Amino acid sequence: MTNLVERFLRYIKVDTQSDFESETVPSTKKQFNLAKILENELQELGLQDVSLDENGYIMATLPANTSQELPIIGFIAHIDTSPDFSGKDVKPQIIENYDGTDILLNAELNIWLAPKNFPELKKYIGQDLITTDGTTLLGADDKAGIAEIMTALEFFKENPTVKHGTLKIGFTPDEEIGRGADYFDVQKFAADYAYTIDGGELGELEFENFNAAAATISIKGRNIHPGYAKDKMLNSMLIAMELNSLLPVNQRPEFTTGYEGFIHLTKMQGDVESSEIQYIIRHHFKNEFENFKSIILSAAEFINKKYGEVLVNVKIKEQYKNMREKIEPVMHIVENAEKAMLNAGVTPIKKAIRGGTDGARLSFMGLPTPNIFGGGHNFHGKFEYIPIQSMQKAVEVIINIAKFEN
Repeated sequence: MTNLVERFLRYIKVDTQSDFESETVPSTKKQFNLAKILENELQELGLQDVSLDENGYIMATLPANTSQELPIIGFIAHIDTSPDFSGKDVKPQIIENYDGTDILLNAELNIWLAPKNFPELKKYIGQDLITTDGTTLLGADDKAGIAEIMTALEFFKENPTVKHGTLKIGFTPDEEIGRGADYFDVQKFAADYAYTIDGGELGELEFENFNAAAATISIKGRNIHPGYAKDKMLNSMLIAMELNSLLPVNQRPEFTTGYEGFIHLTKMQGDVESSEIQYIIRHHFKNEFENFKSIILSAAEFINKKYGEVLVNVKIKEQYKNMREKIEPVMHIVENAEKAMLNAGVTPIKKAIRGGTDGARLSFMGLPTPNIFGGGHNFHGKFEYIPIQSMQKAVEVIINIAKFEN
């Protein structure tokens, strides 16, 4: 474990923020800066078939060191960090033997990481935390996963008597903007199943996620000089607000949890003549997911009937599906992860992801891929932190999944 923290600190100092607005692959060229570092490190560790393609995907193979016929297992993490907050010039701080009190992240800006706001901090009293300096995110999502996989590979290199089957490694770009699986070559990867090391707190084990879609709604108005607008003007912005008012308030994300889904207004722009509003639609259960889409379509239909013409046009794009459908036939891979956690002294926390994961899309591409904890908290912002001991346990879990025991 001696190189785990050093690796992580080195990786997070490389800015790899992805970009929703970009149409290139990867969405930002700077992701290649870390990709090339990883390519070299994989080669130095003696892995075979190390490749970095033009789209920013890295793949490598650690051959089996046993003649036993074993499944080929993949481990996957993503290179990019979220566009939600800056990942440039990350200045991590290490809080040794955390005492449970407020942590000063930045004196100049008076930014504190406090248990009153983040009560789970109390779980880590006596442990060592890596935090931000309050001006950037940390990058544990998912550079912790990368560091943990690399450290597990180093373990196998240094302990050749520990038997394991063939291991496949994949590091991907653009996961944070939902494109991480777009150009992932499942056939080339050639694993029987895989795990994304991309979850949150210690013990998380996830094999179900939202069904997801995005709705883009365009509204036509009619702009007339306001002094002469009576019975003539149609203000597209007000019509957009009217449509939004028809959607269920209690099914917004700020009022939902657990297996409850939501319809989330993400963008609204326009003028009198035309407007556009965008929503994301999420639900774990397929029938409720379809119902959410129907609610939006029915609201649009109502508006068009009310005004007697087609003012509202709805386009719904499917984004990803609940991977549970593809994991249930091979539940032994979840059971293997549970056993690996228990053998590492970690209590599995099986929960549904209130979001998406590359593993969901990969599962529907023929590579069943549940998600395992990386150890971090408060991703995508300045309050992000990760306990070093959780990272160490993640490495143990990866090793336990990979190694062969008679």
